[in-house]
Amino acid sequence: MMRQVLQNNYLVMLARAVLGVLFIVASADKVSDPTAFAVTVESYKLLSHNAALVVATVLPWMELICGVLLVLGVFHRGAGLLLFGLLVVFTVAVVSALVRGLDISCGCFTQDPNAAKIGWLEVVENLALIGLSLLVTLSQSSWLSIENMMKKKVNS
Repeated sequence: MMRQVLQNNYLVMLARAVLGVLFIVASADKVSDPTAFAVTVESYKLLSHNAALVVATVLPWMELICGVLLVLGVFHRGAGLLLFGLLVVFTVAVVSALVRGLDISCGCFTQDPNAAKIGWLEVVENLALIGLSLLVTLSQSSWLSIENMMKKKVNS
C-alpha cells in the first residue's frame, strides 16, 4: 500500500504543488517585512531577540526557495526534506506555545498580531503538511519536473 502511494505520480505531483504554493504564499508577508516577522517569532518566547532576528531574516527565504523548487520540480526531494524539518520545528513551537497558554497568532501567513490565534487545529494542519513533505521526500517520482525533463533531454 505504502509503495503504491509513493509511486503515484499524480499524488506526488499534487503534494509538491500544494506544499510549493503554500510555502511561496506563506513566505511573501515575511520576506516583505522581516521586522514584523521577528516580533512574531519572539512572541513564541523560545528565542532571544537576536536569534529571532536571524530566523526572521533567513526562514522566509528558505520557505520561498523550497516552495519554488517544489513547484518546478528541481531538487524537490531535498526541498521536501527541508520543509519536513521546518514543519516539525513549527509544530513543536506551536505545541509549546499552546501548552504554556500563550495567546498569540501563528505568523504563518500574516504578521498581524490581531490575526487568528494559534490552536490545536494548526497542529493537525502541520501534521498533514508533514505527511505531504514525507511523501515528496520519500517518493522516487519526478513526473512533471524540470529534473525529469533534463534527464530525458540528456538521454535523447
